[in-house]
Amino acid sequence: MTATLSTHVLDTAKGMPASGIAVRLETLDGVQLAGGHTDHDGRLRDWAPPLTPGVYRLVFDTHAYLGDTGFYPEVVVTFRIADGTHHHVPLLISPFGYSTYRGS
Repeated sequence: MTATLSTHVLDTAKGMPASGIAVRLETLDGVQLAGGHTDHDGRLRDWAPPLTPGVYRLVFDTHAYLGDTGFYPEVVVTFRIADGTHHHVPLLISPFGYSTYRGS
């Protein structure tokens, strides 16, 4: 049983997608499985290998996007895959905050 993964980043301060953000997919022990940059729509699609059940993390380089005005230079989202469905993990950012959720 394997799952697919996608993500996107929205800049809530600007009200638009955040393009060009570097994102890494890692195992819990830090082994990098995939990497890429968000596109013009703030999305990464078809970039990650099929994932088996387990715990993973997405590492977003927000400093390169927000610069020194951003309070969080990096955002790490740790999540669990328990089944073979599609998993969508969005990130909403602003210079002084972020949030995430399991999307569809």
